[in-house]
Amino acid sequence: MGMFDGKVGLVMGVANDRSIAWAITQALWAEGAEIGFTHRVNPGAERRIRRLVEGRQPRLLMSCDVQSDADIARVFAAAGETFGRLDFLVHSIAFASPYELRRSYLETSRAGWQQAMDTSVYSLVAVCQAAAPLFVEGATALTITYVGGEQVVPGYNLMGVCKAALEHSVRYLAWDLGRRKQVRVNAISAGAIRTLSSAGIHGFDRLRAHTVKKSCLGRTIEGPELGSTALYLLGPLSSGVTGETVHVDCGYSIVGL
Repeated sequence: MGMFDGKVGLVMGVANDRSIAWAITQALWAEGAEIGFTHRVNPGAERRIRRLVEGRQPRLLMSCDVQSDADIARVFAAAGETFGRLDFLVHSIAFASPYELRRSYLETSRAGWQQAMDTSVYSLVAVCQAAAPLFVEGATALTITYVGGEQVVPGYNLMGVCKAALEHSVRYLAWDLGRRKQVRVNAISAGAIRTLSSAGIHGFDRLRAHTVKKSCLGRTIEGPELGSTALYLLGPLSSGVTGETVHVDCGYSIVGL
């Protein structure tokens, strides 16, 4: 019997088989969860996720433009019709223009800031708003962050400021949703793992090499380690944990030098 037998939820943000959201999906499936999926409004993104999940034949697989309230409403209306409720929600969505990421934070444009904050931060608020009527008592929400939201990581630039805002949004959402329906909201701060998003970070290969040198365990993380932590935060074993950012980075974030 799996920890998530009989549970249904939505995973937003699987891009390919290297996605953190995909590692979380595999862990949830292994424990019996039923999952619906959303992907970027992009034919390539749809093809990739369909290939990944076709063996499971999910009942819900839709595009979602998280910068559109109407599109978010469409997705959660479909989730309500399909599942009737949500036991968990995984938000693994972030975007900043590669042009903005290549520039220093000092050179960030107003338009680039607004796009990155809207997609990477407000999207969590927006999807939690839409999910709230579907959340069962004690449901859970989880998002993904990085240590660049706490410390300066050269090359992470604008996205680091987005992650700082995202982490504080987690705390405020934990308060609001916790008082309403005992819904918990947490974040995983993932170590340097190769994903489609990390490809846009200038000097990412050097960052990974530095992680090996600096981290307590002398290595980088693996996808299944993120998946197992997600199971903890989304499941009953963490029933008293909310508003937290849990670092899964082999101890990288605690070492000063």
